[in-house]
Amino acid sequence: MYRAMQPSIPSEAQRPNLVGLGRAALAAELAAFGAEPFRARQLWHWIYHRGTTDFAAMTSLSKTFREALAAHYALSRPVVSRSQTSIDETRKWLLRFADGQEVETVHIPEEDRGTLCVSSQVGCTLSCTFCHTGTQRLVRNLTAAEIVAQIMIARDALGEWPSPQSDRQVTNIVLMGMGEPLFNYDNVAEALKIVMDPEGLAISRRKITLSTAGVVPAIRRCGAGAIRVPATRVASPSNT
Repeated sequence: MYRAMQPSIPSEAQRPNLVGLGRAALAAELAAFGAEPFRARQLWHWIYHRGTTDFAAMTSLSKTFREALAAHYALSRPVVSRSQTSIDETRKWLLRFADGQEVETVHIPEEDRGTLCVSSQVGCTLSCTFCHTGTQRLVRNLTAAEIVAQIMIARDALGEWPSPQSDRQVTNIVLMGMGEPLFNYDNVAEALKIVMDPEGLAISRRKITLSTAGVVPAIRRCGAGAIRVPATRVASPSNT
């Protein structure tokens, strides 16, 4: 039986967001909340397999537990401040986070795949001449939750829940949006663990490309298996 260990109810703005937590972090959060260990597996399924944004819809959980979760936690997405669709059906979303910072996420449909271009930072420290983000200053790294949320927003817009689907439109991920992903290594690695989890967003690591301007120490970490993304594309040094 569930027994809450947190007597005080936080305000809506103070409620921690469960979206973006990895398996271990989600299990630890629910354990501290007084929930049985199997609840973490249930929440994981509802959040990452079904894309649920309302605790009330989690029908495999008791009503009492759902109400307790809703009173203490959030299932938040960034705000879509602008959405654009090109004549070739390429879609771009400008996403605004809680602190007001914004990044772009782009879905590029092709005959044999649908690629989602994901950002890892607000701004960038580099000045690659082929990239407009290089003209902007670095504001901050994105959290793992903010990286994962870009994929979830695309799935929302494309009607791709539950996941996976045989006719999925988001088949590939490229970390090729705003920012240098290897300068935000830890958050990118945590996000990709959720993305690649077969019971999570379930995108095969063979369908993920990490694009870098050439952060050699972090490339070695990738090669050692900390992220285990097989394709790391390095931008030409002459353009950096």
